[in-house]
Amino acid sequence: MSLTISASYKAGDFALDINLQTEAKRIGILGASGAGKSITLKLIAGILRPDEGRICIDDRALYDSERRIDLKPQKRRVGYLFQNYALFPAMTIAENIGIGMSCSGTEKAVIIADLIRQFKLEGLEKHYPRQLSGGQQQRVALARILASEPDVILLDEPFSALDIHLRDQMNRELLTTLEAFPGHVIMVSHSRDEIYRFSDEAVIIDQGRIIDRGPKKEVFAHPSCVRAAALTGCKNFSRVRRLDDHTFEATDWAVRIHTVQVLPEKLVFIGYRAHEFEPVWGERQENCIPFILSRRDELPFETNYYICPSGKETSPYSIAAWFAQRHQWAELEAKGLPDYLKIREEELLFFVT
Repeated sequence: MSLTISASYKAGDFALDINLQTEAKRIGILGASGAGKSITLKLIAGILRPDEGRICIDDRALYDSERRIDLKPQKRRVGYLFQNYALFPAMTIAENIGIGMSCSGTEKAVIIADLIRQFKLEGLEKHYPRQLSGGQQQRVALARILASEPDVILLDEPFSALDIHLRDQMNRELLTTLEAFPGHVIMVSHSRDEIYRFSDEAVIIDQGRIIDRGPKKEVFAHPSCVRAAALTGCKNFSRVRRLDDHTFEATDWAVRIHTVQVLPEKLVFIGYRAHEFEPVWGERQENCIPFILSRRDELPFETNYYICPSGKETSPYSIAAWFAQRHQWAELEAKGLPDYLKIREEELLFFVT
């Protein structure tokens, strides 16, 4: 099964232009608030109408501006899990699950009973949504979606309103619940951890455009641009002056870095993840930045150090972050703060014009 989205949409000053074709079953769309994630889902579901383009599942067009096709939402076979689950408060759990089913009588009752067992909702059939926990409400909403036999399930920030403990628990439950679903599942989130845990293919959206996409491990390991790297969690960037094939100056950190590999010719930025620095005590080694402490944040399982390698803040990139993990605390306690942080070549991210 393939999914094709080639659509443009404009509302006020915001413009969305999405081009995506994939056969991946689990697709995660990552982006900051206002990037266009939820709008993309609403275009697929038929809640919003593109200005032009087409949206297809295999050869079945949900929307095609040239062919004047625009299926109504109830005809698209798309299940949409809203952030608040959108359960009907005056209906029982069984009634909520069966509300969109086209069959009736015994057949409908059998399907509802099967879904109640599948989603571990036994004994709650006559309860109302207000009597259920958040996790139970989510399972009811998913059961209602599956009762309509969709080709695609859309998840719109399904954990955004939950605390961290519930978010992790319900994320695991959701993954388990959807294991057997044969169609596409698309989840949008501003949380890189949720997208990484959920997806096979990651799509990064910024200001209404796809700026990176591909297998999730590849996108997170080798983001294509500075903005994509930042959205996947990279904290450190510096502008670059390329000196030769194996040497560059990280101008925001006022240091020179030597590499074994040949540097890209049009190198303009480098990125470096905050947990990859190697602390160095004593004499300066090659590819080190001075540890000039700006501030420190102590967290339960890591300590975040923010340093100013150049000695002065001259740009938004002047401060570098080192996230020291808990297993490093004993060494820091024994030796004190390091004199330098070493950059490992294999962990550098290179960005060109």
